[in-house]
Amino acid sequence: MIGSSEVLVPELEARARAIRRRIVEMAEAQPCHIGGSLSMAEILAVLYFHVLRIQPEQPDEPGRDHFILSKGHATPALYAALAERGFFSPSELKTFLDEDSRLPGHACTKTPGVEVSTGSMGHGLSIGLGIALGCRMDRSPSRVYVLLGDGELQEGSNWEAAMAAAHLDADNLIAVVDRNRYQASALTERLCSLEPLSERWSSFGWGVASVDGHQVSQLLRAFRSVPCRKGRPTVILAHTVKGKGVSWVESGGGWHFGRFSPEQASRALAELRA
Repeated sequence: MIGSSEVLVPELEARARAIRRRIVEMAEAQPCHIGGSLSMAEILAVLYFHVLRIQPEQPDEPGRDHFILSKGHATPALYAALAERGFFSPSELKTFLDEDSRLPGHACTKTPGVEVSTGSMGHGLSIGLGIALGCRMDRSPSRVYVLLGDGELQEGSNWEAAMAAAHLDADNLIAVVDRNRYQASALTERLCSLEPLSERWSSFGWGVASVDGHQVSQLLRAFRSVPCRKGRPTVILAHTVKGKGVSWVESGGGWHFGRFSPEQASRALAELRA
């Protein structure tokens, strides 16, 4: 949770590296969405270890903050963050995608710490707005954080939610866009351009912060600024690199979904430990 004490940036950077290592280990065991999981490690490290008001031992505590992974296919990163934060033992990550596992391929409420089942693109922001409005009606201090993929923003339902959120002054709603510029195996700007993305969110009435999504210090400053436009929802555009941390995966559309061989996993872990 953000406070007045000095931020331990190296500790959060270490958390991000730990999340990436666990992603690689899961990607060796099972085929999964690799690139888009690696790109959001710092975002999740900052959220789960410094921003979100949550208690893993009491996940349903009233007054908690809420997190929705709208890009629900990127579960390796989410599960790694939840395990690191203590929602379940890291050893359970070995069951990823196993039959009857609590860790399926898309985010699901049977996983400890997951409040919304996601995976169908474009739904997370609408659900987040509903939760945010409910919190306001209950006079709760809770905030709702929704992490979206950038390709997902081509879904019209996101912009309906964005328009409604600004109209309803939902300043307890924070969207974070993992702007890695890839969707599946192609560039977003080649398939359906999103730019000028900052201006589009602003024109819908949102406060906008644009940061390097791999710089912990910039992410922290952005989250501290919420709401960055008085009385309005905030979007943080986190510019990232798909596959971040593994040089031969970075910005390669071929690693949107796949599986590492033992040799590839060993090579990736060596880079992350270097």
